[in-house]
Amino acid sequence: MTEPPFLPDGATNPAVAAPPAPPAPPAAPAPPTIGTPRTRSTLPPGDKASVLVEALPYIRRFWGKVVVVKYGGNVLSPRPGEHEIDDAGALASFAADIVLMRTVGMLPVVVHGGGPQIGALMARVGKEVEFQDGLRVTDADTIDLVRMVLVGKVNRDIVGSINVHGALAVGLSGEDANLITASARSEALGFVGDVDHVDPVIVHQLLAQGLIPVVATIGADQSGQAFNINADSAAGALAAALEAEKLVFLTDVSGLRSAPDDPSTLIHQATPEDLDRLLASGAANGGMIPKVEACARAVRSGVGRAHILDGRTPHALLLELFTDEGVGTMVGAR
Repeated sequence: MTEPPFLPDGATNPAVAAPPAPPAPPAAPAPPTIGTPRTRSTLPPGDKASVLVEALPYIRRFWGKVVVVKYGGNVLSPRPGEHEIDDAGALASFAADIVLMRTVGMLPVVVHGGGPQIGALMARVGKEVEFQDGLRVTDADTIDLVRMVLVGKVNRDIVGSINVHGALAVGLSGEDANLITASARSEALGFVGDVDHVDPVIVHQLLAQGLIPVVATIGADQSGQAFNINADSAAGALAAALEAEKLVFLTDVSGLRSAPDDPSTLIHQATPEDLDRLLASGAANGGMIPKVEACARAVRSGVGRAHILDGRTPHALLLELFTDEGVGTMVGAR
């Protein structure tokens, strides 16, 4: 073995490795985290307490009362720049509101339509969409598509979103247990039906078990023929049959307006007679007509109050039911 060369004092030999540096002292352990960090809110604690106190008398008043909520398919289709929220977010927010209502003792019943979703499927399969007086002409092929969308898609989506919070929701259609008996409105419209009778026994049974019925608005006649029922009309008829305390329509406008195109003319409170005048004057038109008619008919049939709200506003349902001011139009006998 070759000896390393002689080096003067203080010099280092590159052929010999330097001794390793001493290890660094261990870092001090981080203090343990106890519990879960709180999420900061922009609402001061005092204001939060005021909201809860304001809600208390409404919670007590509506304990054990039936509230029928009509969830329109157009709630899931926000206009550009308005209430930007994706479909999943809108449905999740609605589901949380319904579960909260049930948790504080109310008995919610959800009735839903699905017009935009039906139109989208018809376009996808190349089926021409035809309307008469605002109602979809429904032939034999179309009624099959309507059932697929309402019962097989929209109903399942709503039930699934509610059941994220627990085993609460049960999906129905008007065909189940003869819930909605219907008949054809006219030959020209095909399988578009009007509600002849509502048998709410199945809904009462589900409510008695602490469940939330979610109803797709397909009815059937005595022979079992299915009909596409306007969801607003169906919700009003079901609310009357259930002797509901409230009937709430969630749609894509802020409520009834005396001038349809002017949001500043929002009507906060009205009577059925006021609604009659709105219909006669033409201030209620298009898709608002069946809602106005259903509100007036329901209140005259004994439903305590009817409401029309912009369902795209986050938690509009809770704001209308549990606050003094509300956010939409309320219709009552007085």
